[in-house]
Amino acid sequence: MPRRPCWTLFCGTGTTLVECKKLGIGSVGLESNPMAYFASGVKVDWCIDEAQLAQYASAVAAAATDTLAKQGIAEHELPLFAKNTAQNAGHPRSLRGLPAASAKLLLTNSISPLPLHRALVLLDAIDEHGSPAQQRFGRLALAKALVHGIGNRKFGPEVGVGKRKTDAAAVQIWHQCMRSIVRDVARWRDADAAAQVIQADARDVGRVLEPGSVDAVITSPPYPNEKDYTRTTRLESVILGLVRDRSELRTLKQGLVRSNTRGVYKADTDDREVADHAEIANIAEAIERRRVELGKTSGFERLYPRVTQLYFGGMRRHLASLRTVLKPHAKLAYVVGDQASYLRVMIRTGKLLAELAQSLGYRLVGIDLFRTRPSTVTGEQLREEVVLLEWLGSSTRRGSAA
Repeated sequence: MPRRPCWTLFCGTGTTLVECKKLGIGSVGLESNPMAYFASGVKVDWCIDEAQLAQYASAVAAAATDTLAKQGIAEHELPLFAKNTAQNAGHPRSLRGLPAASAKLLLTNSISPLPLHRALVLLDAIDEHGSPAQQRFGRLALAKALVHGIGNRKFGPEVGVGKRKTDAAAVQIWHQCMRSIVRDVARWRDADAAAQVIQADARDVGRVLEPGSVDAVITSPPYPNEKDYTRTTRLESVILGLVRDRSELRTLKQGLVRSNTRGVYKADTDDREVADHAEIANIAEAIERRRVELGKTSGFERLYPRVTQLYFGGMRRHLASLRTVLKPHAKLAYVVGDQASYLRVMIRTGKLLAELAQSLGYRLVGIDLFRTRPSTVTGEQLREEVVLLEWLGSSTRRGSAA
């Protein structure tokens, strides 16, 4: 008997989809961020021939290495993960760079000039060799290499810039990533569970999914905090050409649940969805009182109360839209965490999300503690929970409303 498919909204880079595929469970994911959508789609494509993919990787590496050697900046003597190196100090006077509109989107010094030049030479080789399917894997490997070796980014509560590298062995790092991909494809290629990724806003799932088509949902949506998820993927998104200027970045952000102040716009209206929710209103008022008490006057700090309401309004929109595509007795699991990012005012995300779901006709099965984590602001242990829901069906919802 085939297993029912699992749906994951806000699927990110596809971890849940990959695990479902390993277990023989069909799955479908929705993701709005173009970089995460691209990564998910490639990661669930296990039909590619691993031997041909390995040959493609070797051909690309050889071509890029040859080009760089002709430019006088060969990589063969560079350490694989150089922290700082003086090699190739005599690099070409004119290094390749990004278009001005694209370069403005990057965090300052998130990638140094010479590693950027190497990455762009490598990207050309990736796109000039092999089939379109192989090129997609090559681009995904470059995205990983940019984050884990070529660029200067570091990760904490928010994305930042670490110690600047003067150079990096871009082709070697990329080739190592490709070898890892080839090993994974060889190991899992016989898994036959179908997996699909759809690029869409999870607040409007009814527009892209068939009515009554979803058996189960497991997902970890954004939390209400100051983590800008577009910054997390900014370096690779820009270099791969998925986001090219501020207009495209704005469009990207407008397709996301508002979970941080960098993604709030004057025209946003999701807060109206929770205008009558007393506890969410009280939290917003408490944040504003705290802001005034502390004398915080920056534009971002003034937005803390509103982004809180926009977040829960967006999640309510998501849950309301989802009802039309769920089968009766569909099960749902949402991994969410408490937050105190906004001037130390506690936001019990799981509890509030459960209340919103119940108001829309969902049955609360339970709220299970997944783990605790220390708050970066207060050091207090914050709860990360799984909110378990069941959709009983549209007739139950109508009866509840009556």
